Amino acid sequence: MNKTVSYIFAIMTVIAFALAVIFLQKDAFTLSSFTDYKTLIQLGFINTILVSIYSLLGSLVFGFIFYLLSISKINYLEALDDVFTEIIYGTPLLVLIVVMAFVIGPAFNTYNRNLMGIFAIIIYMTPYMKNVYKSAFSSISEEQYMAMDLFGFTPFQRYRYIIIPQVIRILMPPMMNNFSLIIKGSALLNVLAYTELYYAIRVATSKTFAFVEGYILMWVLYLIITIPLSQFTKYVERKWSL
Repeated sequence: MNKTVSYIFAIMTVIAFALAVIFLQKDAFTLSSFTDYKTLIQLGFINTILVSIYSLLGSLVFGFIFYLLSISKINYLEALDDVFTEIIYGTPLLVLIVVMAFVIGPAFNTYNRNLMGIFAIIIYMTPYMKNVYKSAFSSISEEQYMAMDLFGFTPFQRYRYIIIPQVIRILMPPMMNNFSLIIKGSALLNVLAYTELYYAIRVATSKTFAFVEGYILMWVLYLIITIPLSQFTKYVERKWSL
């Protein structure tokens, strides 16, 4: 059995299992009860994507800042990065969202809980993005820097022709993986009553009592976002590893 056929059978197995779960329910499976909440669910779907993009861009910026702190020759800045990283690694994302929205935000007269929730995701992903930058920039060997010095490259030429192309090639796959983590983590914003996908489906199911249909619909909609992203990441890895 070749690899393609194996994947087809694997996909059919998963589909068969999903169908079995649906048909084994006591009540008939139907999505018609969600028709009146189509707009709400669409809004939640779009908001999930937008929040994830904002969080990715924000974590890229903060990740680079903390990468610079981690390689700083100033002991305080390096220590600050270490302390920040340990705190974030030791804090569940849900806890960070709640603390940011209900504790830290109000302390600075900021009561936009949705905004603080998004900022919490950015802060949470910052150490992971920092590690991505570390891996990417460590790929530039000392020999390459010596060669750039030997040929008299200007700072612009170094980054334009040598450093940035290599960094981007290594940066892309883990960055896309982190993007997938952000998408899944955005579901925790439902504790702030933010209209992302999880919250929208939860509201709809609380009105229709179609919990099985709602949970399966939510699962499928998340997969519609994450599976193409995962496949794109694998494509980038194959293309840029050549």
